[in-house]
Amino acid sequence: MTLKARLAAGAVSTPRVDSPPHPGGAARFTEAPNQVITVNGVALAYRELGPREGTPLFLLNHWGAVLDDFDPRVVDGLASRHRVIAIDYRGIGGSGGTAPLTVDEMARDTLAMIRALGFAEVDLLGFSLGGFVAQDVALKAPGLVRRLILAGTGPAGGAGIDRVGAVSRPLILKGLLTLRDPKTHLFFTSSANGRRAAREFLQRLKERRSGRDKAATPRAFLRQLKAIHAWERQAPQPLENLRIPVLIANGDHDVMVPTALSHDMARRLPQAQLVIYDDAGHGGIFQHHTDFVRQALAFLA
Repeated sequence: MTLKARLAAGAVSTPRVDSPPHPGGAARFTEAPNQVITVNGVALAYRELGPREGTPLFLLNHWGAVLDDFDPRVVDGLASRHRVIAIDYRGIGGSGGTAPLTVDEMARDTLAMIRALGFAEVDLLGFSLGGFVAQDVALKAPGLVRRLILAGTGPAGGAGIDRVGAVSRPLILKGLLTLRDPKTHLFFTSSANGRRAAREFLQRLKERRSGRDKAATPRAFLRQLKAIHAWERQAPQPLENLRIPVLIANGDHDVMVPTALSHDMARRLPQAQLVIYDDAGHGGIFQHHTDFVRQALAFLA
């Protein structure tokens, strides 16, 4: 397994907790209880695990993803040393409300949730759409985010992001015709390594047997896709103002959010470390989950 690593110079209402925090944190993500906190009248779902001390790490996931779409190996690996909180966006999975049409709204929801849970400092890991949200949160709340991990994602105004729908539709159809989960084609390369990684990843997503999250509705998928298109059309953000350590990771053949955008972010962020995985696609951090967890833990430390 070859790895190329490059270093680039680089008003919330009082919340109601509807299910009390798990006292000690679950040992594994597949066993973490579903929890809900009501913020500004909207119930937002999450799961948490790992040690209670230290800066919490919030996980922000991809287009149409629910809690059960987080890779258990990645979450468990990170939770071996950090308090990890994985969330559902508004209108997705166990969260109430209607899915937002902009990344701005998703970021504001995430900020409200972080503050409602009582945190003054957090780390963020954003994958794909979650990376858009994570960037926006960090820019909106200077001083809140200690360290930032951006995976399979790109900046506002990034060329090619608006093609997510056009790229995804034929690959989703291909998945249906071949009786394979569309993530096989969307997240992984067609090489032997990519096909094997896809099978293993999809099996991991089935490991939770009880208390599984609700699947995203077609309406939520479409609304989030509009938010993705709006992100590409908006003006570039001042990433140079993010003077915090940032780890950027992607595969060398990302067909959903072009890999070139990872390089672009690395050039623009003052303290960016860029990791590109060979023979890997959009889901490079899942294909190379062992390496990614090791690198992420070192970065967060």
